[in-house]
Amino acid sequence: MALSTRFASPLRPTLAALHQAAPRQRRGLSAPPGPGHTLNLGGIFPPLATPFSPTQEVDYAQLEGNLYRYASIPFRGLVVLGSNGEYPYLAPRERLEVVSCVRRALPRDRLLLAGSGCESTQATIELTVSMAEAGADVALVVTPCYYRGAMTSAALIQHYTEVADASPIPVVLYSVPANTGLDLPLEAVLTLAQHPNILGIKDSGGDITRMGLMVHKTQQEDFQVLAGSASFLLASYALGASGGVCALANVLGAPLCQLDSLCREGRWQEARDLQHRLMEPNVAVTRRFGIPGLKKAMEWFGYYGGPCRAPLAPLSSPQIEELRETFSVNGWL
Repeated sequence: MALSTRFASPLRPTLAALHQAAPRQRRGLSAPPGPGHTLNLGGIFPPLATPFSPTQEVDYAQLEGNLYRYASIPFRGLVVLGSNGEYPYLAPRERLEVVSCVRRALPRDRLLLAGSGCESTQATIELTVSMAEAGADVALVVTPCYYRGAMTSAALIQHYTEVADASPIPVVLYSVPANTGLDLPLEAVLTLAQHPNILGIKDSGGDITRMGLMVHKTQQEDFQVLAGSASFLLASYALGASGGVCALANVLGAPLCQLDSLCREGRWQEARDLQHRLMEPNVAVTRRFGIPGLKKAMEWFGYYGGPCRAPLAPLSSPQIEELRETFSVNGWL
């Protein structure tokens, strides 16, 4: 189907005008200058953990304290209400309050990406508009997955197209099959990359061939690919990814920003050595121990981790010892 018919909407002329007016930026690490979006996603984004009090209420004071500590790290921006923010466990009111709190504390030159994906298209549109009003610069929209058997490429293209048409802020696609059981199909990504209000994708699947194809097949589009994990950050950069949204950045933000810089400067041996030291800790705070492990590790590096919201359970003592050993043997503790 032609782009003009697939993406027809009242917002399209305005979005297209903004698209044409965008300043020229560099894509990836070494690509020649080409068309670029107004918003450059190049760099590291920590997907913030949501702090809870001992009674499992959102602790906004501790959130502000963590933001103060992160201010000295050269992040491109922050992600709130992603998988590591325990997004499914927050009430709608809490989600908006978290965005507002972070926006107030975040310098204007740093981007704020906010998770707004819901199971229905209508609910996603409504929450995306609310996130924009609360101060988000970009909406991060995870794939709807409850009826995953019905989530064909056509259904997902229609969903994201309607969301992007209605959104007052740019949209980033979010594919996280470990949590949703659904990989946003490559053909859907390539179609959606043509939409003037879809800025890029955060891909957490870890399929480097797929990520390389996304970069390669969207070279004529203003579309930026973000690695969704620190474990394959260097490989993603080598293939032309723009940046990374990495859970480990909550803990080791400065080293991840250093890895970003080394890759951009072409210092590949140093980058490889650093990447190797980050892989086991990253696996520990994602696949191995999840958010409880991430929050425990944050405490060892001067941040507030605190409890998770039930039913996520705290780590056992042996698990804590194993987690600490993983950071120690790689030279971080």
